[in-house]
Amino acid sequence: MKNITFNLDENLIRRAREKARREHRSLNKLVKQWLSEWTYETKRTENYNKLMERLQGSCEPGGKFSRDEMNER
Repeated sequence: MKNITFNLDENLIRRAREKARREHRSLNKLVKQWLSEWTYETKRTENYNKLMERLQGSCEPGGKFSRDEMNER
């Protein structure tokens, strides 16, 4: 595991620690959870955009499909 340093306002840190304490959680775990969810969401968005690019134009309205294309699995 790697340690990193953030420069944050002291009041923000104090409020975050108080809230984490009230929720019986550590600020460290909350930051890890947020980073994990944030990067997962970004990856999902990237994957979705790549898929949409690949599919663009593949289903044009009014297009005709061959019998093999319609039965392809």
